[in-house]
Amino acid sequence: MDKKVIILILVLSFPLLLGFWVGYNVGHGKESDSTTGSRSSTNGGIFEQASYSQSGSRDSLTDRISNQRRNAITNAVAMVSPAVVGINVIEERDYRVQDPLLQLLLGDQIYRQEVKELGSGVIISPDGYILTNDHVAGNAKKITVTMTNGKQYTDVELIGTDLASDVALLKINANDLPYARLGNSEDVIIGEWVVALGNPFGLFAINDKPTVTVGVVSSVGMNIRGEEGRYYRGMIQTDAAINAGNSGGALINSLGELIGINTLIYTPNQGNIGLGFAIPINRVKNIVIELKKHGKIERNFWVGWEINTVDERIARGLRLSKTEGVIVSNIQRNSPARRAGLEVGDIITEINGDKITSEDNVYAILSDAKAGDTLRLKVFRDNRTITLDIKLERRAQ
Repeated sequence: MDKKVIILILVLSFPLLLGFWVGYNVGHGKESDSTTGSRSSTNGGIFEQASYSQSGSRDSLTDRISNQRRNAITNAVAMVSPAVVGINVIEERDYRVQDPLLQLLLGDQIYRQEVKELGSGVIISPDGYILTNDHVAGNAKKITVTMTNGKQYTDVELIGTDLASDVALLKINANDLPYARLGNSEDVIIGEWVVALGNPFGLFAINDKPTVTVGVVSSVGMNIRGEEGRYYRGMIQTDAAINAGNSGGALINSLGELIGINTLIYTPNQGNIGLGFAIPINRVKNIVIELKKHGKIERNFWVGWEINTVDERIARGLRLSKTEGVIVSNIQRNSPARRAGLEVGDIITEINGDKITSEDNVYAILSDAKAGDTLRLKVFRDNRTITLDIKLERRAQ
């Protein structure tokens, strides 16, 4: 009996146990699926966040690089480039016949020929005044100015030119033009970044854009005796590449200010070796004022002296403690030098506050002067220093 009861209980309990087991497994299976789905969803979110983060980092990096590429130099170039122009000129030059046979048959013959030249310029006012070099446009028969927008001006007026300083002022008939702000060349710092803009080798004609080269100020106050009566005083030296065609172009600082006019290079091989020179803008400012008023600078003055650099031989003969200044070796009658009280044997050590170490210093100062100017001299005479003033008088015609 007992055995039958036990069997009956087992038979009746089996469906109940089976249902409980199935229900338990079904419930845990759903939980597992839910957990798995949750993980998948979570992983998907991580991937989405990572993708979003990577994209954001890339955009941020691009912005940072772009900001680094656009610096003071690129901003200065963008500011001044529209004010830089290409200049093409036609000159008439005289040539002497070189052929010996023709010289024998025709004698010493001179013929005139038109020559095409090119250079650069920079607009300095919205009404069309343009700075360039005298050796670019001073003797031009015809001048063409090309803007960065491709527009050309052929009716160009040569307002004035000065051979001694190598500065010329042009004018085009236009208004509201882009122009370069004039800086202060007295504030130029040796080692600061500078940019040269111009038209080397006529490249401006290819895309109507100035060529840009970057360098530093290598030196200032350089006095260089030029050709054809030119004298370059207080020049700014730079290693920014300056080549043929750059003459008359802009030298700017990192603020976009015009600090000089690119003028000449020193080169043993007709190429750039990092020795370029620009006329300081403060010197140009005074010249522009005179050219606007008179079309020229009256340099037909005279002093009436002959001077020589004090070298070791002269210093030893005069028992001087050092070799500096220039000695007056001759004074003409009724000359400004005579009227100022100069005497033969005087040693000039300073003119207008500038220390004199050689004849070149004197010629540099005179190259900046004009008729009517007064020079203040410090003179060493009889073991003492005196001050004399010389008024530069117009030379009689």
